[in-house]
This record gives sequence, C-alpha cells and structure tokens, in this order.
Amino acid sequence: MTKNSPPQFFYGYVVVLLAFIIMVVTWGTFYTFGVFFKPVLTEFDWTRTGTSGAYSLAFMVSGFLSIVAGRLNDRFGPRVVVSACGVLLCSGYLLMSQVSAIWQLYLFYGIVGIGLSGAYVPSISAVSRWFVKRRGLMTGIAMAGIGAGTMITPPVTNWLISNYGWRTSYIVIGIVVLVLMVLAAQFLKRDPTQMRLIPYGEGVVESQNSDLEARGFSFQEAIRTWQFWVVCGMFTFSEFCVQTITVHIVPHATDLAISAANAAGILAIIGGAGVTGRVMMGGAGDRVGNKPATTICLIMMLASLLWLLAAEELRMFYLFAVVFGFAYGGYQPLISLVVAELFGLSSLGVILGAVTFSITIGAAVGPALAGRIFDITGSYQSAFLVCAALSIVAIILTLFIKPITNKGRISDPRRST
Repeated sequence: MTKNSPPQFFYGYVVVLLAFIIMVVTWGTFYTFGVFFKPVLTEFDWTRTGTSGAYSLAFMVSGFLSIVAGRLNDRFGPRVVVSACGVLLCSGYLLMSQVSAIWQLYLFYGIVGIGLSGAYVPSISAVSRWFVKRRGLMTGIAMAGIGAGTMITPPVTNWLISNYGWRTSYIVIGIVVLVLMVLAAQFLKRDPTQMRLIPYGEGVVESQNSDLEARGFSFQEAIRTWQFWVVCGMFTFSEFCVQTITVHIVPHATDLAISAANAAGILAIIGGAGVTGRVMMGGAGDRVGNKPATTICLIMMLASLLWLLAAEELRMFYLFAVVFGFAYGGYQPLISLVVAELFGLSSLGVILGAVTFSITIGAAVGPALAGRIFDITGSYQSAFLVCAALSIVAIILTLFIKPITNKGRISDPRRST
C-alpha cells in the first residue's frame, strides 16, 4: 500500500458505516421524546413546560459532558467510550419505563443525556482521523445517520406505543440501543495506525491541512475574537428552533386533530429530508463556500417556520417538514467546517467543543420555553414566532462572519468562509 493509494478495501469506510449506525441509534431514539410526549402527559397530567424541561436538561447534560467524553476518547479510545454510552442510554430508557413522578422523569432522562454525550464525539472524530481526502463527505454521510434515525424511529415508536403502551416501548428501545451500540463499538477503531494503515488521501491534500494548522488559533485567542461569538450566536439561535420543533411538532399537529401516526410521520419526513440536506449542503460548502451554504440553509429554515404559522392541514405540515428538515440537516455538517476555516486545526477540538456547548444552550432553552408559552397561551403560535425571529437574527449574524488571521485581523476579503 502506497501513501496515496489505499487498498481496495479500506477499513475507514467501515468506520463511517459504524458511525452512521451509532448516530441512527442514539439520536433517533433521543428524538422520540416528542412521540412519547402526549402519552406521558395523558397519564400524569403534567404541564408541557415541566415535561419538556426534562428534554432540555438532557441536552444540557449531553453538551457539557461531550467535552469530558472527548478527553476520555483520547485516553481510552472509542470502543470503551461508546460501549459505556450504550449501557447508559439503555439504563436511562429502561428507567423511563418506570417513571411515576416528574423528578424521576428529569433524573432518568438526565441519564439518557449522559449516555448521549459519549456517542457523537468519539464516532465523528474517528471518521476525521481515517480520512484526509473526502473528510467532509464522509463526515456528512456519518452525520446523515441522525436524519435517518429521525426518519425511522418516530413511526416505529408510535406503532409500539399504540400496540404495547409507552412503558413497554421504552423497554424495547433500551434493549435495541444496548445491543446495537455495544456491538458497533467493538469494531470502531480510533485511527488507521491501530491497523497499520494510513488515512485515506494522506499527502494529497496535505498542503491545505498544513495551512489550516499553521494559521490555527489557540482557544484563548479564538474566544477573544468577535467572530467566535458570532458563530456561537448564529448556531445557538438555529438550534433553539430545531429542538423546539423536534419536541413540539408532534403534539402541535395532534392538537389540530391530526392523528398520532401522521404526526409522527411529520417528524420522520424532517429526518429524511435532513439526510438529503446533510449530503447536498456539505458538498455545496465545497463548491460555493461554507458561509453561503450556511446562509442558504438558514433562509430556508426561516421560510419553513413562516409557513408553519399558517399550516393547518397535513399536506401543509408535510411541505414544512421537507423544507425545514433539509435546512436543519444542511447546516449541521457546516458547523465544524465553518469553525475550522475561521480558526484552523491546531485547537479545533476545544474550540468546536465550546461552540457545541453554546449550541446546547439554545437546544435546551427552546423546548422548555415553547412549553411554557403553550401553558400560558394554549397555543404554539407565539413560540413559532419566536423561532422565526431568531432565524432572522441568525441570518443577519452570517453577514458578520469574516475570515481572520492569527492576529485577529480581517484577512483578504477575496477569501470566502
């Protein structure tokens, strides 16, 4: 095997497949919260604010502990971390089947959040280590598992709840998570050196990587630039909208007399469109630039949210789901690419971790605030208006993203982020 010619069968593609499966299992099951939402409310008569708060807490826990998971991954490798993640996720879901008080809901879904924190970083970082050339494409394919999971699991979960009840459904989900996660983890290799291989395309795009490394920012330098905070704000506001929709679109649709099965289908379409968005917009970033591609996604998200305000029939919800899903799926692979292009590679992990943590704040606040708005007004309209307004702010923030140098000066304006 030569440096620039990988063997016919390259194990890196197995790593991508495993990362895809892990994303399907972890995020697909996590996003079923909206499907469980009304069955749980019906049994306990809790407020929507209190119920959605458990989801928000889990997101915050996941975001905070993802930094810890990254460090554990560097020390022990993805096999150990992802296996532990599977055990924790399984435990959280099994415990959810025994919920009888709201404090248990928060505790048990908090355990789910802990397990979730150890899935994304080890899997996606492994893909990055296996590929130099095609890194963006392979990362997009792996992350497409999030959309695929969102497409598959809500309808399946709704069927389980309809036939066996929500408690039994959580038990089934927990067992499936344990088997698939632990099994996939056993074959996940952190980097090619573990198999005496080299990354795909090493040497082919080495000059590009060297440039990013040479002009890289330290974490302390990055947080002193206004571009860092612009990026945090832009994606935090976007994720506020995404998670608000993820949790509340199903109960909102059923409030309008749409059946639970069709409402779960809306969430599934969002996930399916997200798969297409991740792959297409990741490639668009290579062609037109990461900043323009991100702006396109945010404009599409705004348009879909404005449409949602008028949606009352199922076909209108389906159209919303296609556009919204493509938009949210499309910008997610661009987050790490925008950060890398602005701040380089030397401290990419910790800088991206900080951006990711800020994103989880928006992801946590959105669902809880939307639940509170519904409890006060009896409608989600005001919550969706807030989402539309924040989408406008996010679009405006993209205008302030400018390439920067190691000294924090704006670089050649001809360079596109």
